[in-house]
Amino acid sequence: MGNILFLSGLGLTIGLKSTMQFFTKPKNYKGTISFGAGFFLVLIGWPFIGMLLETYGFVVLFSGFWPTLAVFLQRIPIIGWIFQQPFVT
Repeated sequence: MGNILFLSGLGLTIGLKSTMQFFTKPKNYKGTISFGAGFFLVLIGWPFIGMLLETYGFVVLFSGFWPTLAVFLQRIPIIGWIFQQPFVT
Protein backbone atom coordinates (compact mmCIF):
# COMPACT_ATOMS: atom_id res chain seq x y z
CA MET A 1 0.00 0.00 0.00
CA GLY A 2 2.83 2.37 0.86
CA ASN A 3 4.46 1.81 -2.53
CA ILE A 4 1.31 2.76 -4.38
CA LEU A 5 0.94 5.89 -2.26
CA PHE A 6 4.61 6.77 -2.80
CA LEU A 7 4.38 6.43 -6.57
CA SER A 8 1.07 8.28 -6.81
CA GLY A 9 2.38 11.06 -4.56
CA LEU A 10 5.48 11.40 -6.70
CA GLY A 11 3.33 11.51 -9.81
CA LEU A 12 1.06 14.17 -8.35
CA THR A 13 4.00 16.24 -7.12
CA ILE A 14 6.17 16.38 -10.23
CA GLY A 15 3.67 15.17 -12.85
CA LEU A 16 3.21 11.86 -14.60
CA LYS A 17 5.51 12.66 -17.52
CA SER A 18 8.38 13.76 -15.24
CA THR A 19 7.86 10.72 -13.03
CA MET A 20 8.10 8.37 -16.00
CA GLN A 21 11.17 10.20 -17.30
CA PHE A 22 12.81 9.94 -13.86
CA PHE A 23 12.28 6.18 -13.59
CA THR A 24 13.30 5.47 -17.20
CA LYS A 25 16.58 7.41 -17.27
CA PRO A 26 19.45 5.05 -18.09
CA LYS A 27 21.36 6.04 -14.94
CA ASN A 28 18.29 5.12 -12.83
CA TYR A 29 17.73 1.65 -14.32
CA LYS A 30 19.42 -0.17 -11.43
CA GLY A 31 17.25 1.58 -8.85
CA THR A 32 14.07 1.25 -10.90
CA ILE A 33 14.58 -2.47 -11.45
CA SER A 34 15.40 -3.05 -7.77
CA PHE A 35 12.38 -1.07 -6.60
CA GLY A 36 10.06 -2.83 -9.07
CA ALA A 37 11.40 -6.29 -8.26
CA GLY A 38 11.03 -5.58 -4.54
CA PHE A 39 7.45 -4.44 -5.09
CA PHE A 40 6.73 -7.66 -7.01
CA LEU A 41 8.27 -9.81 -4.26
CA VAL A 42 6.06 -8.11 -1.66
CA LEU A 43 3.00 -8.82 -3.81
CA ILE A 44 3.78 -12.54 -4.18
CA GLY A 45 4.35 -13.01 -0.46
CA TRP A 46 8.04 -12.43 0.22
CA PRO A 47 7.77 -9.18 2.21
CA PHE A 48 11.13 -9.16 3.99
CA ILE A 49 13.27 -9.71 0.90
CA GLY A 50 10.99 -7.45 -1.14
CA MET A 51 11.27 -4.58 1.32
CA LEU A 52 15.05 -4.92 1.45
CA LEU A 53 15.20 -4.76 -2.34
CA GLU A 54 12.83 -1.79 -2.41
CA THR A 55 14.94 0.04 0.16
CA TYR A 56 18.07 -0.54 -1.90
CA GLY A 57 16.26 0.69 -5.03
CA PHE A 58 14.98 3.77 -3.19
CA VAL A 59 18.47 4.68 -1.96
CA VAL A 60 19.97 4.19 -5.43
CA LEU A 61 17.20 6.18 -7.13
CA PHE A 62 17.32 9.13 -4.77
CA SER A 63 21.05 9.19 -3.98
CA GLY A 64 21.40 12.43 -5.95
CA PHE A 65 19.05 14.17 -3.52
CA TRP A 66 21.05 13.46 -0.34
CA PRO A 67 23.21 16.64 -0.62
CA THR A 68 20.06 18.75 -1.02
CA LEU A 69 18.52 17.04 2.01
CA ALA A 70 21.68 17.66 4.05
CA VAL A 71 21.59 21.40 3.29
CA PHE A 72 17.90 21.51 4.19
CA LEU A 73 18.50 19.73 7.52
CA GLN A 74 21.36 22.09 8.39
CA ARG A 75 19.05 25.09 8.05
CA ILE A 76 16.40 23.83 10.49
CA PRO A 77 16.63 25.64 13.85
CA ILE A 78 17.98 23.53 16.76
CA ILE A 79 18.18 20.30 14.73
CA GLY A 80 20.37 22.02 12.13
CA TRP A 81 23.06 22.57 14.75
CA ILE A 82 23.47 18.79 15.07
CA PHE A 83 23.85 18.35 11.30
CA GLN A 84 26.47 21.12 11.16
CA GLN A 85 28.84 19.29 13.50
CA PRO A 86 32.05 17.90 11.96
CA PHE A 87 31.32 14.30 13.00
CA VAL A 88 28.03 14.37 11.04
CA THR A 89 29.21 16.16 7.90
